[in-house]
Amino acid sequence: MIGQEARTRRQALSKTVWVGVWLLYLAAPVAQLMQPRTTTAERIWGFLGLALFVVSYFVLVFRHMWRALAGPIAYAALALMLALSIALSWTLDSSWLVLFIFTSVATGVVMPWKLSRWLIPLITLVVLAVGARYSEIRDYYVFAYSLPTLGSGFMMVGVQYLIRTTKELRSAREEVARLAANDERLRLARDLHDLLGHSLSLITLKSELAGRMLPDKPEDAARQVADIERVSRQALVDVREAVTGYRRPRLAVELAGVRAALRTAGIEVTVDPALECERPGLAPDEEGALAWALREAATNVVRHSGAHRCELLLTEEWESDERRYLCLAVVDDGTGPPRAFHDGNGLSGLRERLALADGRLETGPAPRGRGFALRAYVPLGGPAPSGGDISATPAESVRPPD
Repeated sequence: MIGQEARTRRQALSKTVWVGVWLLYLAAPVAQLMQPRTTTAERIWGFLGLALFVVSYFVLVFRHMWRALAGPIAYAALALMLALSIALSWTLDSSWLVLFIFTSVATGVVMPWKLSRWLIPLITLVVLAVGARYSEIRDYYVFAYSLPTLGSGFMMVGVQYLIRTTKELRSAREEVARLAANDERLRLARDLHDLLGHSLSLITLKSELAGRMLPDKPEDAARQVADIERVSRQALVDVREAVTGYRRPRLAVELAGVRAALRTAGIEVTVDPALECERPGLAPDEEGALAWALREAATNVVRHSGAHRCELLLTEEWESDERRYLCLAVVDDGTGPPRAFHDGNGLSGLRERLALADGRLETGPAPRGRGFALRAYVPLGGPAPSGGDISATPAESVRPPD
């Protein structure tokens, strides 16, 4: 690609051929210098000027293909090419008008559009002015030299534009791939935190409970150990599914695990029957976000709250944007949030999950002034129910085992 370093030998060779093949058009000026009627002085002047012209052309075009050349060097080389084109074609022969085509091509390759759009027509006007002094070509020099000068210059401008666009598209594609990989890493980190945090907390609780039961109640301790094995196996399955991106948690499944975790921790849980009902307007992604919220909230209640009771509620709410939202509320009677409360990794990841589902997370003190409340909102599609609030059925209370 012009303006970039060649990455392979084959690419370098193709770049060299691309630039060098245009030098074949200098055969006409060279042939004019070799004619018998050309004087020695003209021959020396012609070869010297042609050598300087080719060097300038290579500096602008050939070297530009490896590293961008701009500033005073580019302007000086282009000015030298234009001056040599005028001087050689004016003093030697009409065949030297072909140099203006090379100058126009170099202008299109090197100069930015804001300059090349004026310089290329200007070079074409110079061709018309210089070519007018040769009466033998007045009938066709406009088509033989002027139009090619104009067309080749703007053609190279178009080629440069396509190259830049291709480069930008390639960079954009690489950026999209990088962002996608970063999003996947964040998703995996959230999944592993939520999955392992909940499962390991439950395993820890059941291990402590089994240790207390072991001397006097070996059968109960054996049941707790069996539960630990079941939770461990399920955690392994969940991790595998999270890694493959397959797992999409459901409220009913998470509710069963949350009940077991809270009861094992000695926390009385009150469950809204609406949590166990199917929601026709709840899309799988939104249900998955609420299920993650339920899991994270229950894990925090067990770990940090010191609560004795916990309520799990599900309600529909109309927002100011005239959209229906499904609200999952987890309220405990524990110590409540500290004054300098800030989100940990779990709540931060949960906010991101809900945001991806066009939802939001609200946290703060419980309504009764003691405890902590977590509310997760997701949009709800479909028609509004005609039977009133979905949480109108009395909630079920589940007490921990004695």
